[in-house]
Amino acid sequence: MSNELLVDRLRDFIHQNHLQPGARLPAERQLAQQFGVSRSSLREAIQTLTSQGVLFSRRGGGTFLQPETVDWSEERLVMPLSSLLAEDPGYRYDVLEARMAIEASTAWHAASRATEEDRARLKMCFEAMQTISDRDDPDLAAHADVRFHLAIAEASHNLVLLQAMRGLFDLLQSSVMQSRQKMFTQPAILDQLSAQHQVIYRAIVAGEADAARDATLHHLEFVAETLHGLTEQAARHARSLRIPDIKPQLK
Repeated sequence: MSNELLVDRLRDFIHQNHLQPGARLPAERQLAQQFGVSRSSLREAIQTLTSQGVLFSRRGGGTFLQPETVDWSEERLVMPLSSLLAEDPGYRYDVLEARMAIEASTAWHAASRATEEDRARLKMCFEAMQTISDRDDPDLAAHADVRFHLAIAEASHNLVLLQAMRGLFDLLQSSVMQSRQKMFTQPAILDQLSAQHQVIYRAIVAGEADAARDATLHHLEFVAETLHGLTEQAARHARSLRIPDIKPQLK
């Protein structure tokens, strides 16, 4: 059973048993037997919910639901940022800066730690991204782009980095969609993005950690610089349209 599925089952268990904030979960051995999984798998699922602020542990005292006074839910953290991006697209540059900080690390670790299963998932996501055209379905193309970067985070096997990427999924999807929409009219730019994704993919599969990190940074810096240039170009065009058309008066 995957960690993601076990996390969902653990959430369902909490809801179905009406466990209140501060309540203690049953012992690990009991839960592992009930779910039919190993205790190590159960601990990984508990760690995931702990990183999300749902649970907390006391040494020698068990695992508990977070009290209501400590609310680090995804809704509180992500939704305000999504609203900011919707109200002011300029925040996409902040998103790109955050992505540089996170994804440079996930790419480096993915190249160092990816398993055969990780590489197979990366290949599937990469090929899907290469197949789906912005001209046919820009929304689906953006989703494939995001899924590729999430697959890299999953291959990093760093729970904190992975949860940071998952927590920013909606924000990341919105940012990528807006970026690709701006570049939609520039086929040459989209071709460069495709080539950059290929360099990242090959470096990770080859286990070249430094190359994967550098390629990821180059890709995100290229996106930021290209967006800035396209935005400036659009602004200049808009300003030119506001210049009054003064015609010479005949005397």
